[in-house]
Amino acid sequence: MNKELLFGKFPYLESDILILKKVETQDVNDLFEILSNENIFKYRAPGKASLKTMDAVKNVIGHYERDFNKHKTIYLGVYYKKANNKLVGIVEIFNFDDKADRVEIGYTINESYWGKGIATNAVKIILEFLFNTVNINSIQAKIMPVNAKSKNVVERCGFTHEGTLRQLQYWTGIGIVDLEMYSILKSDYMGLYSP
Repeated sequence: MNKELLFGKFPYLESDILILKKVETQDVNDLFEILSNENIFKYRAPGKASLKTMDAVKNVIGHYERDFNKHKTIYLGVYYKKANNKLVGIVEIFNFDDKADRVEIGYTINESYWGKGIATNAVKIILEFLFNTVNINSIQAKIMPVNAKSKNVVERCGFTHEGTLRQLQYWTGIGIVDLEMYSILKSDYMGLYSP
């Protein structure tokens, strides 16, 4: 794993329809649309809840920078070219395991943009970056069993369903939840996406 490529500066990644890059203060209104939506937070990680004020969202942007500087989590904004480069989502890279060259990813998309292939495209961009540039060996994603849309995203990207981790975590407002583990290895990826 090449940590310098991960944390030397915020990655800037691009496809035909998306740009993935650092979230800036001027994106606060777009980020508020995402982080204030209760429907999105039904499936978000433990301890995370929707935000009610613009000041809280501004603080989150600061936390994104802090977590990057601490080499804890990389939060990249998902900007949709067909909507004038509007911020429509967030991709997270976290749980870095240097010895196993493994990371975990997560993603959140503005509900107004669900069903447009944005999450799938964003995950494919992240896979290409992590496997081909950073030299990661394994990427994992944990998904709530009821979140069929998210499971479809990782399955379309070549992830394998490893199983259900029963009563794995306590999620605020829900209680103890099962999570389904998905993973993809670099060898899997090369078999799927290499010419």
